[in-house]
Amino acid sequence: MDNFMELKVNAVAENEAFVRNTVAAFCAEADPSAEMIGDIKTAVSEAISNCIVHAYKNKGGVAVIKATLSGGAVHIEITDNGGGIADIEKAREAYFTTDAAGERAGIGFTIMEAFMDELRVENNAAGGLSVFMDKKLA
Repeated sequence: MDNFMELKVNAVAENEAFVRNTVAAFCAEADPSAEMIGDIKTAVSEAISNCIVHAYKNKGGVAVIKATLSGGAVHIEITDNGGGIADIEKAREAYFTTDAAGERAGIGFTIMEAFMDELRVENNAAGGLSVFMDKKLA
């Protein structure tokens, strides 16, 4: 039987570790390796951090995190109600940043891609962005 979880949090830095660790704990049911758990935690951390920094500019807002264990894999979706991304393809290029004067390296999506088996990024019709990540656990 598939298992699922849904979490709604204020997208603030104080909740980044909570989200990362909650998704990792949920995945533990599938008995993944420590390396796989580390990969998931890293990717989720990047996704929720992007939501905090880019969607809500460190001012908070709603982030919804969904995860499903199915067929030996975890499927994760992180959604915000921010402004979305004008050019997703460009934003997924390594080192692309809209914050050149800040401390952003522009490698968040690159890291998510490296640690997960699949990554999809979509603007939502009602505004905001959804990041979909899949990883085989078996």
